[in-house]
Amino acid sequence: MVAAAVVLSAGVSLAQAAVSVTEVAPWSSGNSPVDADWFELTNTGTSALDITGWKVDDSSASFAKAIALSGVSSIAAGQSVIFVEGTAGKASTFASNWFGTSVPAGLVVGYYSGSSVGLSAEGDAVNIYNASGVLQASVAFGASDATKPYQTFDNAAGLNNTTLSQLSVVGVNGAFAAARSVGEIGSPGSIAAVPEPETYAMLLAGLGLVGAIARRRRV
Repeated sequence: MVAAAVVLSAGVSLAQAAVSVTEVAPWSSGNSPVDADWFELTNTGTSALDITGWKVDDSSASFAKAIALSGVSSIAAGQSVIFVEGTAGKASTFASNWFGTSVPAGLVVGYYSGSSVGLSAEGDAVNIYNASGVLQASVAFGASDATKPYQTFDNAAGLNNTTLSQLSVVGVNGAFAAARSVGEIGSPGSIAAVPEPETYAMLLAGLGLVGAIARRRRV
């Protein structure tokens, strides 16, 4: 049994960090006190992810045109962080708008600045590159809400290379109404990470081994 447990823990430790764009608000630059679009990046793996030098681009999907993700250097396993278009000063505006005076202790808000990237409310994309220019996460989306309530695109499933269509609904996947703005719905910083398929496979394999050993001992 001890040997099986060692195999199980070793298998799980092999899982790597992975990342997904789990939420997008392309309407926020014109329909929110934040006055800036934003997206959420979630580490869906089981180890911390160093994002030093990482960049973002929109639908042009060009690393040459991508701009730096600033204010955040690492994303812990299972953690979701927000990136707001603009400067570092947008972080406090964002936190106040969504959470009022009850800002979660673990909320992390970074930013990105540059004229080459802007999320269009008519439809666009978010492409995330590592420092070497390798694409790490990508989602597209169509036209966003033109009238209240303004709902973020919800990708709690952690899908990559997909077109988002699901909108945030209060009470679903942690979504709620913004504290200081009437008509904004989203779940910034609170979408739970989705374990990688490899993690599930290793857990099942380990549990299967434990079960097999237990059956053998009973014989």
